[in-house]
Amino acid sequence: MNDFLRRLLFLPEQASSVAREIDTLHYFVIGITMVGATGVFIAALWWSIRYRARSFEASSTTPQVQAGLAVEGGLLAFLVVLFIVFWVVGFSQYLRMRIPPRDAMVVYVTGKQWMWKFAYPEGKQTINTLVVPANRNVQLVMTSRDVIHSFYVPAFRVKQDVLPGRYYTTWFRATRPGTYRIYCAEYCGLSHSAMWGDVVALEADDYERWLEGEPLENFVQLPPGPPMARVATGLGPDLPAYPRGIAEASQPRSMADWGREVAALKGCLACHTLDGQPHIGPTWRNLWYRETPLADGRVIIADEAYLTRSMMDPMLELVQGYAPVMPTYQGLLEPAEVGAILELIRSISEPLPTPARAPEPLVRPPLPPGSLDRVDPARALEFIRETSERVTP
Repeated sequence: MNDFLRRLLFLPEQASSVAREIDTLHYFVIGITMVGATGVFIAALWWSIRYRARSFEASSTTPQVQAGLAVEGGLLAFLVVLFIVFWVVGFSQYLRMRIPPRDAMVVYVTGKQWMWKFAYPEGKQTINTLVVPANRNVQLVMTSRDVIHSFYVPAFRVKQDVLPGRYYTTWFRATRPGTYRIYCAEYCGLSHSAMWGDVVALEADDYERWLEGEPLENFVQLPPGPPMARVATGLGPDLPAYPRGIAEASQPRSMADWGREVAALKGCLACHTLDGQPHIGPTWRNLWYRETPLADGRVIIADEAYLTRSMMDPMLELVQGYAPVMPTYQGLLEPAEVGAILELIRSISEPLPTPARAPEPLVRPPLPPGSLDRVDPARALEFIRETSERVTP
């Protein structure tokens, strides 16, 4: 029945763990709508025949017909219950799709005119070809480099808009090996129609062999792709132009290693430590998804969204016990560099053999919550420079 309804409604194949559930809700909504529309049509037809004008005399005017309160109240209650059922089922599916599993493999995605760039924790980078293991949860951390794009995989029933300067997450689990089309579902410029690619789901063993450098063509025959399609493995702001599906021979760096380099070059390690020791800013050790108390009394989870906000707008959510001295990195970090720093933080967030020491007293007290003005970047950098001279990074 599921396959019959899917074909009847011209829906694509169901290739993810949530696709069938979403389609079931789709069948339910469409079915109820069609039954309701048919009922309205039959009622209108019956009323048109039953109460038609039988002559042109004034005495033959159709009398006013009024339904009873029970009928009106019953129909209203039915519609309210129906919409509540729609909401409960849809909202539960929404929560499941928006909250990625904690064991999900992370891939960093950047949309730009007119391609999708994918970066893997092991060091590989691909363009327009997302390679994942089948039957494994995959979390995408996504952003845009220029305009609004929308990552859309119809076979997975996954669609996520991405805006420049912001980071979003979505996840999926491909239920079987295969190749599935990626589209951009938001008009993004002249070559919007050419901004598409493929998700290639491999068996677990084949995926590990691909990570080790075996060409993708050994596992799957890629369909013809857009002209800009490329696959490469080196990390950096720009990818070399390799033909689609052909990998660079050199061993790639991991994203965590690259993130360590970015953190050192951008001055992050002047305030943040990697070993759990307190410093000017919170340590990055064990920070990933940790409950973090803020200066305004709230407690927030240090997930991808919070960590990227703290880089771009550090005065928005100040951590309790630390001075508001961090300058903004908006425009100073490329999306790939932000992803590399996130992967570094994630990679060092394993349990420590001994608990980290409590934060030492502040070098200077924080501003009261009601007076959190923007910090002058020049003054903040001077403060960091003077403090870091007395502390070994």
